[in-house]
Amino acid sequence: MKARRAVAGTVGCVLAIGALVVWWRFDTDIRRARARVAHGSLLVTTRCGPIEYQETGTGVPLLAIHGSGGGYDQGMAFAGALAAEGIRVIAMSRFGYLRTPMPSDASAAAQADAHVCLLDALGIRQAAVMGGSAGAPSALQMAIRHPDRVTALVLLVPLTYKPPALADSAPPMPAWVENAMMRLIGSDFLFWAAIHVARDQVIKVVLATPPELLNSTSLEERARIDAMLTNILPVSSRAAGLRADTAAGKHLAPAPLEAIRAPTLIISARDDRYGTYASAKYTAGRIADATFIGFEQGGHTWVGHDAEVRAAIVRLLRPSGGS
Repeated sequence: MKARRAVAGTVGCVLAIGALVVWWRFDTDIRRARARVAHGSLLVTTRCGPIEYQETGTGVPLLAIHGSGGGYDQGMAFAGALAAEGIRVIAMSRFGYLRTPMPSDASAAAQADAHVCLLDALGIRQAAVMGGSAGAPSALQMAIRHPDRVTALVLLVPLTYKPPALADSAPPMPAWVENAMMRLIGSDFLFWAAIHVARDQVIKVVLATPPELLNSTSLEERARIDAMLTNILPVSSRAAGLRADTAAGKHLAPAPLEAIRAPTLIISARDDRYGTYASAKYTAGRIADATFIGFEQGGHTWVGHDAEVRAAIVRLLRPSGGS
């Protein structure tokens, strides 16, 4: 009995120490994540309410509208490099993300109006607009509702409507997977633990990207995807927006795409597990003279095509190479 108690005591001590180490690592990482998003952005008062944003560069204004799990930091992580190409990047946090509050009306139309309110507050009359993933609906609505304010439109792996009769490019997410994902995005600790013990599965489900693509891509691309995943933390500061995006994605409606006159670029990948390829192609076909770039592989994070995507955006915004 004494021996058994000694073994049990030893096991208990080991487990307790292990739990303390795990908690210390989590606490360290979440403090770092909170500190990262606490600096570098501004909160501006607009007639549509407070909106968080960050900007860099000079030249052609580009409003970067982030997708699910984002915020101004996600928009800047992708679009910030465009500042070197003579583009003024304004990355904002949508409703319910980081410091931008969730209003009673968080529809795509209301978000589009808020985008215009931000431009007004910054003294910008016209801008190109780029909506990624769940940021696409409000980007589309901005081009429809405020055509005089949008000089060009970019939709990157966009969450957009397609007719039900049109074949899906990916099977719908099973209910149990969606439920598990919603649990993850409701807890900083659960999300942190998931990306440490089941990283490939999180890349597959949350980033909707085949994880095997990372085995054959560059170190730079792997680092980009790792940062995209890790920088979702603190997820608790994005949970309200994530829940709203998930709900909105189930009720996408047709829009008068034919009314859009801004030069438009739409990009997706056939193996995007969120199925944006089919809807992106449909959307491009309904907008006059829209350019559609479809990759066979790349997933929702366009793995292996980052430089190509940036170059295509620069060509759209600065076709002559001038300022």
